[in-house]
Amino acid sequence: MPTFKIAKVAVPGPFLFPLDYLLETDLLSGQQPQAVVGGRVWVPFRNKKILGFVMAISDSADYELSKIKAVTEVIDSKPILGLKQIDLLNWASHYYHEPIGEVVMAALPKRLRAGEDVEINGMQYWRLSVQGQSKTLDDISKRALRQRAVFNAFSENQLKSESDLNAELENWRSSVKKFTENGWLESTYGPCLRESDYPNAPNHTLNDAQQAAVNAVTGNKVNCAEFKAYLLEGITGSGKTEVYLGMIQTMLEQNKQVLVLVPEIGLTPQMVSRFEAFLQTRVAALHSGLNDSERHCAWHLIRTGQIKVLLGTRSAIFTPFENLGLCIIDEEHDLSYKQQEGFRYSARDMIVQRAFREKIPVVLGSATPSLETLYNAKTGRYQHLHLKQRAGVAKLPSLKLLDIRGEKVQEGVSRPLKTAMTKHLENHGQVLLFLNRRGFAPVLMCHECGWQAACPSCDANMTFHRIYDPNQPDADLGYLQCHHCDEQLAKPSCCPSCGSEEFVKVGQGTERLEETIQEWFPDKRILRVDRDTTRLKGSMAELTGKAQRGETDILIGTQMLAKGHDFPNVTLVGLLDIDQGLFSADYRASERMAQLILQVSGRAGRAEKPGEVLIQTHHPDHPLLTTLVQKGYSAFSEKALEERQKAKLPPYKYQILIRAEATQPNDGMAFLHSLKAGLENYWKQWQESKLVEGNIDFWGPVSAPMLRRQGRYRYQLMLQSSNRADLHRLLSEMHPHIYNSPLTRKVRWSIDVDPQEMY
Repeated sequence: MPTFKIAKVAVPGPFLFPLDYLLETDLLSGQQPQAVVGGRVWVPFRNKKILGFVMAISDSADYELSKIKAVTEVIDSKPILGLKQIDLLNWASHYYHEPIGEVVMAALPKRLRAGEDVEINGMQYWRLSVQGQSKTLDDISKRALRQRAVFNAFSENQLKSESDLNAELENWRSSVKKFTENGWLESTYGPCLRESDYPNAPNHTLNDAQQAAVNAVTGNKVNCAEFKAYLLEGITGSGKTEVYLGMIQTMLEQNKQVLVLVPEIGLTPQMVSRFEAFLQTRVAALHSGLNDSERHCAWHLIRTGQIKVLLGTRSAIFTPFENLGLCIIDEEHDLSYKQQEGFRYSARDMIVQRAFREKIPVVLGSATPSLETLYNAKTGRYQHLHLKQRAGVAKLPSLKLLDIRGEKVQEGVSRPLKTAMTKHLENHGQVLLFLNRRGFAPVLMCHECGWQAACPSCDANMTFHRIYDPNQPDADLGYLQCHHCDEQLAKPSCCPSCGSEEFVKVGQGTERLEETIQEWFPDKRILRVDRDTTRLKGSMAELTGKAQRGETDILIGTQMLAKGHDFPNVTLVGLLDIDQGLFSADYRASERMAQLILQVSGRAGRAEKPGEVLIQTHHPDHPLLTTLVQKGYSAFSEKALEERQKAKLPPYKYQILIRAEATQPNDGMAFLHSLKAGLENYWKQWQESKLVEGNIDFWGPVSAPMLRRQGRYRYQLMLQSSNRADLHRLLSEMHPHIYNSPLTRKVRWSIDVDPQEMY
């Protein structure tokens, strides 16, 4: 007689809880599907088969057995995620009000989401065959430039993976296929992460402050066997990375693994090399710049304990570890740790939650900590560790405000800044100019009628990007691009409004600044680092490597240059346009401005040469700006926290932002008004029944700061309370009504817990 068990299966879709599926156990034949908690299964769903993840197995069902479908096939006979990680995913689903299936799928590599084997045996490599070694470039047509470039990449007969070729070449696949078919290249499989020769570790002795920080976290076995959160606040250049390495080394000696999060993909290659040199062991990297095989490889090696250190960006927080002993998040203040689309989680908050569930220490490091983290340190939730001096002989750079009111400014550069650039270049120092606006000009405008090139899909102007053609050096070539939806259009030959052919390019971007600086300093080597120059895999590491080796004189870049880079020859940093952070509608703008200023300023004077930082502003008397420059970030943050407390804003209050967007102007607003009415009704009933004592503020609904984006009209409703539990409980009560509302068919809606942006 058959008996039954119920598998609670998380599947993709708008389901906040796992769905019930039947597991049949035939006691007569002894055959049964060996589904396990933490494993994948194939299940039927709406006349198709989809992949699901078993969250639990129960003896009881939430529905009648006759209505429950059976599991089609078991993929994993052993768990691929442990109970602690399942607990973390459940927490994330409830806290961020995200369907459990979407949370689980975000935690799995793409190949595992497709049902492929959890084990990975190796990766494909190519190298010259015996026949290929006898060939030369003369055997390839001079007109076949791509084939010649690909063949030349194999000239030293080394193994090349897909990742290697992506880093070196564009559009290489057809040439590799042709050479393989011709017998010039041969394909083979090797380890998914190759062994490498580690350079000798640099001789570095931690100073007293650094050693004290290491000891505080790993100084005794009790610290390493319990949860505790530490804020490591160290000024730029104080050697936070060396402190991380000291902590990691202690963990490795105890045969434990370490998770390290960094904010940018561009930082991972250089940090992996640095970590491997110091630790003399392999370090796995995990970020969105890897292909599916590479991500699966890193995930598998960490999960099975073959590699002890994982260095990754935001999504690495979900990676399963065999024996995790320490979590570290570098530049914890960085906005990139907050996922802004889909499952809107905060990697900073989740790494703390993960450490809590694993019962291990977690370190949050930054030179400019977020106000939320400083508040947690101030209230005793986190232990505050300080590094107040730069490592070695390096000294902090001098900061100075340049009052440019009434000053002659050429292409965004004032006369005093240009004079300072000349002086530092003559003294063989490098100069870094920071302008957080890529492209040539933010606005293309008709000189006759004032028409401006606007994005057809967004409430924003399109940025003009110049194209330089050496065959037509004087031609005004270029294209228009929207930096919000990435739509591109050709530059118009004449004004669509009046027919004039004369256009004016208004404002500065990094392309325009580069062109101007090259005219001023024709004998100097200039390097521009922004999203446009770092599109290719490996290009960021290549460009920053040139700067570190002194192969450039002037660096021009956006905020990509502000994070974690060590440029020992930079002696002058110029910040061209930071005033917009002083008067933004976003209450976090001044905090972000202060962090950006100090992070960029920290690139100066990191070696023996003294550094100077010049900040151009039209508001040199602004109190937040003067406090930051004269008294430092600690004084600034204290003042900013006082303002937040008076204004009753986070971290003294908790917020949830509900967004809605639709193709029709009024649908999103109608949806949010209906939702607000339901929420207010629930809240009123609870107050009358005395189930709650606090209060919830409902702000809006209002239009988003940019009403139309990518052809959709966007609105938002903010909920705020001093009681976090009340907020989440109220929203949970409304979930069924939201999904059942006919208005949801007309809108895209999302819930953003602890929002970091109001765009």
